Amino acid sequence: MRAAGRNKNGRIGVRLERDCVIGWGTHLASKRRARSDAPYPRSASGHGGFRVSDFAKLTQRLREGHNLSHHEVAKAVELLASPDQTPESKSDFLVALAAKGETTREIAAFAQELRERSIAVPLDAETRAGPILDVCGTGGDQLNTFNISTAVGLVCAAAGVRVAKHGNRAITSQAGSADVLEALGIPTALSPADAAASLRDRNFAFFFAQKYHPAFQHIAPARKLCAERGQRTIFNIMGPLLNPARPSAQLVGVPRPQFCQPVAVVLQSLGLRQAMVVCGQAGDAFLDELSTIGPSTTASFEFGAEPRSGTLSPTEVEIPFSTLADLKGGDKTVNAGIIRAILEGRERGAKRDAVVFNAGAALYVAGRCATIREGTVLAGAAIDSGAAGAKLKQLSA
Repeated sequence: MRAAGRNKNGRIGVRLERDCVIGWGTHLASKRRARSDAPYPRSASGHGGFRVSDFAKLTQRLREGHNLSHHEVAKAVELLASPDQTPESKSDFLVALAAKGETTREIAAFAQELRERSIAVPLDAETRAGPILDVCGTGGDQLNTFNISTAVGLVCAAAGVRVAKHGNRAITSQAGSADVLEALGIPTALSPADAAASLRDRNFAFFFAQKYHPAFQHIAPARKLCAERGQRTIFNIMGPLLNPARPSAQLVGVPRPQFCQPVAVVLQSLGLRQAMVVCGQAGDAFLDELSTIGPSTTASFEFGAEPRSGTLSPTEVEIPFSTLADLKGGDKTVNAGIIRAILEGRERGAKRDAVVFNAGAALYVAGRCATIREGTVLAGAAIDSGAAGAKLKQLSA
């Protein structure tokens, strides 16, 4: 940590380390100091000095506690995305990386390399010049809430912000953002050109991760192997970092408080102008959203300023507390019904409160308002005025 300072909400915040380590648990290997991030000596063979067998060498370096240089990460991504490497060797590498503990520099390097492999979105200069917002969580909290961030994205679009929603089908929940948007009648398989046009003309477009990241076709089997062993990997937090539309602002939810700081540092290194990374308390568990159940850990930054950590309670923005049971969802049909009721103004309880709270923070990071409290007022007005319901009709027409 570094020197403290006062953040936008008036709290004392703490500047974040520029290269800290994510620990997935209490494994001692994730806490130890890495020995070096200098690459091992290159061989005289081709491909920048790397051979296929060097994948095993990269894995061994991780097991010895070495951090990877950007050059080594680039080669690792090339090998992970290759059909010539076995899922077992890829899984071994990912497990070793998680055991060592991923540093912010390694995460940023992985994100940069994977973004370079994504399908480009042809945004026009005017759209690119203005704020572009993404609202998404990493998933993985396994609390079966309804799709809060998807509803938030639609409310923000209705409030006048361009929202480039990046997401996927369900992996750890009953309904992913792609599933629930399809149930709402909103297209999820637009071509890059059509998605760019929708973002420009309708303030909303969905960017389906499967469609825009072909490299993951050959990474998925290794991720499945890790999941079967109960092993988290760097890809459990990578989704929000890979939006092919390259948003300028993001509200990102993560499943553990200790992830907020490093993910904020990574987002800033990727060039975002403003972002907030949040993890909400829900009793003994955690939400990858701002919580209306308890306080939330936050890490946020504005353009040109160091990221700062803090906490945020719903009562600070006049949102009442709720319970986890209040936020429970179901399959894609159930969750689509919940979102429709919120956007059309028929749901006035805790589910609406959760959406308004998160939408307030999202509108704040998009520069639409000066404070989160003002953002919650704007979000509520977008619903009560009928703009959110109208936006849903427009997008599903």
